Amino acid sequence: MNIRSLLVVCLSFSLWAGFAQTENLPIHAGKFKPTDESLKQYKYPEWFRDAKFGIWAHWGPQAVPRQGDWYARGMYERGTYNCEKEKYNAPNRYYTYHVEHYGHPSEFGYKDIIPLWKAERWNPEELIKLYKRAGAKYFVSMGTHHDNFFLWNSKLHKWNSVNMGPKKDVVGLWQQAAKKEGLYFGVSEHLGASYTWFQSAHKSDQLGDKAGVLYDGNNPEYWDLYHEPTLPGDNGWLTNNPKWQREWYDRVLELIDNYHPDLLYSDSGLPFDNVGRSMIAHYYNQDPTAKSKKGGVVYTCKQVSDGRWAQDRERGVAEGISEHPWQTDTSIGDWYYRTGQKYMTGPEVVQMLVDIVSKNGNLLLNIVQTPEGDLEKDVLQILEFIATWIQDNGDAIYGTRPWKVYGEGPAISGEQEKGHFGGLKDVRAYSSSDLRFTAKGKTVYAFCMEQPNGDIHIKSLGLKSATGKKISSVKMLGSAEKIKWSQNDGEVVIKKPAQLPKYNTVVFAIQ
Repeated sequence: MNIRSLLVVCLSFSLWAGFAQTENLPIHAGKFKPTDESLKQYKYPEWFRDAKFGIWAHWGPQAVPRQGDWYARGMYERGTYNCEKEKYNAPNRYYTYHVEHYGHPSEFGYKDIIPLWKAERWNPEELIKLYKRAGAKYFVSMGTHHDNFFLWNSKLHKWNSVNMGPKKDVVGLWQQAAKKEGLYFGVSEHLGASYTWFQSAHKSDQLGDKAGVLYDGNNPEYWDLYHEPTLPGDNGWLTNNPKWQREWYDRVLELIDNYHPDLLYSDSGLPFDNVGRSMIAHYYNQDPTAKSKKGGVVYTCKQVSDGRWAQDRERGVAEGISEHPWQTDTSIGDWYYRTGQKYMTGPEVVQMLVDIVSKNGNLLLNIVQTPEGDLEKDVLQILEFIATWIQDNGDAIYGTRPWKVYGEGPAISGEQEKGHFGGLKDVRAYSSSDLRFTAKGKTVYAFCMEQPNGDIHIKSLGLKSATGKKISSVKMLGSAEKIKWSQNDGEVVIKKPAQLPKYNTVVFAIQ
C-alpha cells in the first residue's frame, strides 16, 4: 500500500468515527432545540432592531503583506496548465508577490507570515471611541478567518493571537473597549469554510524550477493550522467531514462560552445542518441577557432565516422591505488592507445605510485597518463624514422601522444592478429624485438621496395615495429653517430649502 492509499484509509476511518461525534452534541439547557421549528421561537432583540449600524474589524495576519483578502490561500496557487483546453492559467497575484517578497511557499509559508503580525499601533479603546462617534451602535471583531488563526485566547487551538503574533487576546480587548463605550459586541467566525479553503497549501508547483516541490502545508507538523488533506469529494464551501464538523462545533462553542457575544456571524449558510442548529440552540439558550427588554443575542448567516436568525447579505441589499430583520455586511474597501486600494466615499456609505434601514436591515461595515492596527487618513475622513451626517440625521435612523413603502424614484423604477451574492448591489448611483423612507411613531422620515436641485415631490404622501394621510408639519433635520410645503391629492411638494447642508443626503421629518 502506498502512502496516498494509506492516508485515504486513515482519513476514511477518521470520517467514520466522526459520525458518532456529531450525534449527541452538548447544548446549553433551555427552550431552544436543534430543530427548525424550535428555532422559529426566536425573537429578534430590540437592541438589534434599533441599532441599525455596526462596525466590523475584519482584521488579522492576512493584512501583513498589504495585498488584500484571501492571501493565505492565494499564496499557494501557482499557475497551472489545463491540458484539455490547452491553456495556461497564470499564477495568482498573491503567489507571485509572495515568491518575490518572502520566498517559495515550500520554504516560507503562511505559518511564517503569522509572527510578522505585531499590531504595534493598535489602540482598541481609541478606535472604539471613534466608531461610536461615527454612529456605530455595535462592534464586531473577527474571531477567525478561513486562515484558521484564532484571535481569542483558545485552549483548543495553539494557532492564536495570544500565543503568536501580537501576543494579545484581540477579541477580549475589543470586547472590553466596546463594553466601556456602551456598544453591543459581536464576533465573526469563518472557520467552517477553512477546511476546504486551505487545501491549496497541500499542493505544489506544476511548472517552473520548483515543480513537484511540496508546499509547507504538506508537512503533518503543521496540519493543525493547514488541516489534513481532504478526502475525494470534499470540496464544497463547507466540509462534509463529520470529524471536522465536530471540531468546528467545539471551537465555536469555546468562543461563545468564553465571551458571550451579543452577535455571532458565520461566513456561510447554516453550517453543517444539525450541527449548526445545535450551535444556534446552545447560543440562544446560554444568552444571559434575554430576560431584559433590550437583551437578546443575534445569530446571522448567509441563508434565508424564516425567523430563525438574521439573514446576512454580503456586499448586497434586499430588494424590498423584509419581513424579518436582516444585515448587510460589506467593507469600505478590500476585506483586508491592500496598498493603494480605493475606498467607498462617505456619501456612498450614508446612502447605503439609508437604503438598508428603509428595508428593515442593518449595516455592518468593515473599517479597513493597517496590519499595524491603525487607520489611514482616507479612512479617518470617511468616518468623520459619517459622524457629521449622523449627528444631524441620526433620529431618522436609530429606533426606526420601515414605513409602508421603502422609497420611490428612478433608482426603483429603473433596472437595478444585482449584488455579488444576490439581492441588489450595495453601492449604487442615486439622483435628486430618489427617496427613501423610515418611520417612528407618527413621524415619517423622507430621505432625498442626493441634494434636491428643485422642489421635492413625494407621491407616496398624496392625500389619495394608498399610504397618504393629512400632514401637519415638515422639518429639515439639522436645520432651523422654516420649510414651505403643500399637500394635494396626488403628492406632497416640499419647496427647496434656501440653505441646504453640505452633505448629499438630506432628511425631512414629516408629521
